[in-house]
Amino acid sequence: MRRPVTLPDHARPATLALDAGLSIPPDTRTIQPDLAMSVNTMVTPGEGAFSAAGLGDIADEPFTYARWSNPTVRALEQRMAALERAEEAVAFASGMAAISGMLLALLKAGDHLIVSDVTYAGAAELARGLLPDFGIEVTPVNLSVPGALAAALRPNTRLVHCESPCNPILRLTDLAQVARVAHAHGALVSVDSTLATPVATRPLTLGVDLVVHSLTKFINGHGDALGGIVLGSKALTARIRGRAGVYLGASLSASNAWLILRGIDTLFARLRQISDSAGRIAAFLEAHPAVERVIYPGLASHPQHALAQRQMDLPGGMIAFRTADPQAMARRLAARLRIAHYAFSLGHQRSIVTLLDTDGMIGGTYRLEGAALADYRRFAGAGVFRLSVGLEDAADLIADLDQALSA
Repeated sequence: MRRPVTLPDHARPATLALDAGLSIPPDTRTIQPDLAMSVNTMVTPGEGAFSAAGLGDIADEPFTYARWSNPTVRALEQRMAALERAEEAVAFASGMAAISGMLLALLKAGDHLIVSDVTYAGAAELARGLLPDFGIEVTPVNLSVPGALAAALRPNTRLVHCESPCNPILRLTDLAQVARVAHAHGALVSVDSTLATPVATRPLTLGVDLVVHSLTKFINGHGDALGGIVLGSKALTARIRGRAGVYLGASLSASNAWLILRGIDTLFARLRQISDSAGRIAAFLEAHPAVERVIYPGLASHPQHALAQRQMDLPGGMIAFRTADPQAMARRLAARLRIAHYAFSLGHQRSIVTLLDTDGMIGGTYRLEGAALADYRRFAGAGVFRLSVGLEDAADLIADLDQALSA
């Protein structure tokens, strides 16, 4: 029988990132998590059920079939639950699968969803384009505007989904305030905390019901494994696992779970260095003559800097900045950068920058109008460059950006 590592109750997050959920196999006594690749696990004759409908809370059941649960995936769920101070977690094949699984498990025809009007593009397009086809009413709301959430609530509102910081403009949501307003109405609150990570923010401690992460990004940190996760109470995660986790088939592979566990080992060290570098780079960009505006939660110029100081333990590794003629600048950066990479995605060990064109984002993803569109342009202008800071030396990144930005 495997021997779980017993941590003291006062173990701090950086320690939990290494050892929470770790168990020692009696035969090899290895301290690195095992990679359990078998699709089926042997069970005692006469036990187990052919259908997942015959099981209880699958998280507490024997490892029968890998689509339901797997020892390596389970170790990842336990590690992440410890970091987010959650009762339970359910892992998925990608961050988008986690968002889709959560929404489809909790909402039905006739229900009303409030979603942040700026959030991850896949989530925004799912909410606006697909959920209404299933009879789910959806209202995009700027959750940073006081009173906007209360005004949008309906008798059938079941869930408020937000993101903080939001991708790509790094606008924040006051999670404690959103939770208070939604709970007074009887609605649940979920938050995509991918850009913050549990190093910076632990939303469940602020009153949020469910936390979503794209494990692909900073938590994995190496750009080599897709994964997603939803964390919260045992009751809510059991519902999500029993519905979406079983019947949608978006199971996380054991090999990806093992790679992500490896990434979590260094999560706190990586995010501290990345955040320190991002602060230096953001200050440099704010003073650069080619840069019109920098948006970074750690800068006093961020319109929600006070909220960032209350809600985030560190400002993170994402920077948004604007320049004149962003399309021309995008071509210049792509041609000139030598250390940072002009590429898509984020949260890797290497720095990545890309342009998010405002007309394209509004026309294809957000479909904002009026005050909502004006607020987006207030942050993004004609287009915003999203810089994901990596582990390179900050001075080298600053020199690289300087030569690429300068005429």
